[in-house]
Amino acid sequence: MLRPLNDKVILKKEKAVNKTASGILLSSKEVDDDAIATVIAVGDGIYEDGKLIPMNVKVNDRIIFKKYSTSEFKYQDETYLVIAMKDILAVIEED
Repeated sequence: MLRPLNDKVILKKEKAVNKTASGILLSSKEVDDDAIATVIAVGDGIYEDGKLIPMNVKVNDRIIFKKYSTSEFKYQDETYLVIAMKDILAVIEED
């Protein structure tokens, strides 16, 4: 099990889809490498001025993040990303 420290979040990046909603297959050059991932684990938060600032995401949230602000690593044959909370741009809320 992975447990991030402080204001860090562990992500599992989503795989790019190679076809459109209407079923048209795209070449690998046309697939946009979106910065969308699923939250796997969340740290406890960070202290500022003696107060704990809570995290804004939770496990299983789908999020959008800054593309070049992650660190990639492998753990038990899986690839994960670690990112600071400040580099998460939005939570994708499904209807």
